[in-house]
Amino acid sequence: MNVSGFTQLGQVLMLSIVCTGAVLAQTATPGIDKREANQERRIQQGEQSGALTNREAARLERREARLDRHQAKAEADGVVTRQERRELRREENRDSRAIYRQKHDRQHN
Repeated sequence: MNVSGFTQLGQVLMLSIVCTGAVLAQTATPGIDKREANQERRIQQGEQSGALTNREAARLERREARLDRHQAKAEADGVVTRQERRELRREENRDSRAIYRQKHDRQHN
């Protein structure tokens, strides 16, 4: 194989790697997953410290479960669009505010 053959082969390999990475990046939601895990830790910590009542914790956990369902629905078609990411982020923001409010509302277990 001559030099231009290697160059073309290299270009094809690089293109396939880039395309594969782009497809994986569209369905992966590592930032959302990380934040969701953090919020679940915050709820557990609130339960353990007594800052959250059992009822408040159950309500917050239902919100987290709803977010899980919405994320699964967004990932179902293999692509998480910019709009879907925005909606998931907004829902995370609302859930985060709810966790903060419930932990600081002076109701204790």
